[in-house]
Amino acid sequence: MAGHSKWANIQHRKNRQDEKRGKVWTKIIREVSVAARVGGGDVATNPRLRLAIEKAADANMPKDNVQRAIAKATGEAEGVNYEEIRYEGYGVGGAAVIIDCMTDNKVRTVAEVRHALTKHGGNLGTDGSVSFMFKHCGQFIFAPGHSEDAIMELALENGGDDVVTSEDGVIEVTCPVPEFHTLKTAFESAGMAFENAELTMKPASETELDGDDAVRMQKIIDMLEDLDDVQQVYTNVIINE
Repeated sequence: MAGHSKWANIQHRKNRQDEKRGKVWTKIIREVSVAARVGGGDVATNPRLRLAIEKAADANMPKDNVQRAIAKATGEAEGVNYEEIRYEGYGVGGAAVIIDCMTDNKVRTVAEVRHALTKHGGNLGTDGSVSFMFKHCGQFIFAPGHSEDAIMELALENGGDDVVTSEDGVIEVTCPVPEFHTLKTAFESAGMAFENAELTMKPASETELDGDDAVRMQKIIDMLEDLDDVQQVYTNVIINE
């Protein structure tokens, strides 16, 4: 990639997310609540809830906060009901953007999402306008220096469907959503420390932006991620700064 290596781009995005750590607990609690409401409060039978609880632990969230959210979601305590909703749109230069939200007020949320997109040159699209360009899958990122052969062997034995190594040594493993926890457990049991593991919307191809276009696109992403109702923002853009 021009301007940024893949590893530098991953670290850059991670640092921006760390700067917004204050909002992370709110987003995790919403994810725990919806996961528990949809799939029940038992992590043994609800992989989505298990992943949300793992995120809570990684963010050093007190277990009491998590248990209260589960209790409210499963009807054991009174709480707010959040609804999942996905918006699709375009950023600078027609870049594809998917915005996953959890909200108790869709009118408020769509207005905030539309404003964040249009303020710096994007626009809100219709359902299905860009989602065909992404694949819902599990993704694992390994920092440069890991053994590609060892990772590939373990991945293929435990449900992985693709292993790609970038020019700067970053190893990316993808897998079908149902195999995510099996593969995650396999990597952890083998002592293979990944930098990141998540269920994501992975673009089929990526577009690079530089200069003013890159700055405006980053502003769109930052505005969207700062919204309380927004859980995740996915884009097919690589921003070179």
